[in-house]
Amino acid sequence: MVLKIKICGMKHPENIEEIALLQPDYMGFIFYEKSARYFQNTIPTIDNSIQKVGVFVNASYAEIEEKVNHYKLDLVQLHGEETPELCHEIENNLVKVIKAFSLDNEFNFNRLEFYKNVCSYFLLDTKGKQYGGNGITFDWRILEKYSLDKPYFLSGGIGMENIKDVKEFLQKEYAKNCYGIDLNSKFEIEPGLKNPELVKEFIQNIK
Repeated sequence: MVLKIKICGMKHPENIEEIALLQPDYMGFIFYEKSARYFQNTIPTIDNSIQKVGVFVNASYAEIEEKVNHYKLDLVQLHGEETPELCHEIENNLVKVIKAFSLDNEFNFNRLEFYKNVCSYFLLDTKGKQYGGNGITFDWRILEKYSLDKPYFLSGGIGMENIKDVKEFLQKEYAKNCYGIDLNSKFEIEPGLKNPELVKEFIQNIK
């Protein structure tokens, strides 16, 4: 399986075009008003191969549906306390769902069982003060407890300094369902503005 790259927290149209030229697999746009990366712009025309992901925190089905239709989103990422029922409704009627979970060493992996059949992917992030974009990594060794066949995105504070760690992690048996890497705050000049040179260097190194 070829590792996918997701660049999340995109905000500025010109910067979106710059990053799109690097051919990431996914680009994420945050529709959560309390985020410093809250997206209110127009998404410029980008290559069809790049899937557009809308990121939501405890939003209603109606709000998600409106954004999916308006921005022609390919997937939605749910970063709050969304129920399995909501995930199922979106996955069945709108687009594929990425359900995010915030992990620390106390995380109960049994929680994932309720969601495994109602979304296409998990996103495993670091538990922090915010719903995402905390800029810190969690101890990936706890993923030895991950026993599901569901593919997931690895997220949380991944930057250039983690390339060696990411490569080592991907060799582990318990990383076999790691579908993609989610990049955000460690590649920013400011919240929502990504550094194309850094992103390019990471993609070249990891692929």
